[in-house]
Amino acid sequence: MKRLFLLFFVILAGCTGVPEGLTVVDGFSLDRYLGTWHEIVRLDNRFEKELEPVSATYSLSADGSVNVVNRGYDTKNKKWKNIEGRAVFNDDRHPDKGALKVSFFGPFYASYNVIALDRAGYGWAMVCGRDKSYFWILSKSPDMDPVLLGELVAKAASLGFDTTKFRYVRTHL
Repeated sequence: MKRLFLLFFVILAGCTGVPEGLTVVDGFSLDRYLGTWHEIVRLDNRFEKELEPVSATYSLSADGSVNVVNRGYDTKNKKWKNIEGRAVFNDDRHPDKGALKVSFFGPFYASYNVIALDRAGYGWAMVCGRDKSYFWILSKSPDMDPVLLGELVAKAASLGFDTTKFRYVRTHL
């Protein structure tokens, strides 16, 4: 029985973390990050397949965690889908670091690493998961300047993300 619990916790621990060679942003401000973010680019994944446009809305809950509402239009079934979850800092002693974990299914958490950020206006962010197969470019506006987007894609390539697999997400129906 002890081995089963140990295996369970090892598996859970493997769901969070930062990809090797990357760091999360320092000086992160949750208050400034709250609000609605629009997916501009992503590495496709099974839980967002056929969804566009996609947005994520973050708000503070009474217990200090972050309420997360992800919303996307299912282009195959022609209907909106929503999922609600919660996010917390990986280390609540360091809320100034962009390292969070998010859960949509009870005690199971996945990494949410803010690896680049528009520090002046909090208008865009680059986010990845525990490895380089999860990646998003997010914007507070559904429209992003194409020159800026090109710069962010180049930055993602320099960080080791496979930009040939990027999906440019439609932000308007």
